[in-house]
Amino acid sequence: MNGQKVNYQKELEKVLEKLGEENRVPSLLLHSCCAPCSSYVLEYLSQYFHITVFYYNPNIYPESEYGKRIREQQELISKMDLKNPVSFLAGEYEQEKFYEMAEGMEHLREGGARCMKCYELRLAETARRAAEGGFDYFTTTLSISPLKNAQKLNEIGVRIGREAGVEYLVSDFKKKNGYKRSVELSEEYGLYRQDYCGCEFSLAERRAQSAAESAGSRREP
Repeated sequence: MNGQKVNYQKELEKVLEKLGEENRVPSLLLHSCCAPCSSYVLEYLSQYFHITVFYYNPNIYPESEYGKRIREQQELISKMDLKNPVSFLAGEYEQEKFYEMAEGMEHLREGGARCMKCYELRLAETARRAAEGGFDYFTTTLSISPLKNAQKLNEIGVRIGREAGVEYLVSDFKKKNGYKRSVELSEEYGLYRQDYCGCEFSLAERRAQSAAESAGSRREP
């Protein structure tokens, strides 16, 4: 698949169909960036897997935001009525690893090389935990966002999975109205939806955009 444009939703459906034919429910370590993004993914994949949600996001800034997102994630899991039980695992808040990774790329816009390295950082730790824990699969909720590159995410995940010895569950959760459903579920459960990806640089970029938009609106007659 690497380097080629792939419909990852269809690839995921092939896996799920095979699991149904085999009548088995494997284990999945699901990296989550936040509760809103995980909502639809949990609703969808809990029909097929025993899921452990892994919250590992050293990019999050500030630390109070990190704690807030963890609490929202835990509360959502406790409230959702899912086919198979879902458990939760919190990773360490290793912010220094993110800044070390981002060195020299602080100026780049969201969605560029810094973000690709950030995906890799988070997926590598998820794969390591999945291998150590004997999970059948690992994946991430990140592909549900219209702003995230599903092609790159899956290429990174598949490569890291091979290196770690655990299968990456390919996905493009924004397909089949996944993002729309996540917004609906967020409203249903009263979830806090942040307005920036998570890191200090994305926050600064979003604030600059908001300031420019406000200035533009003030200049309109």
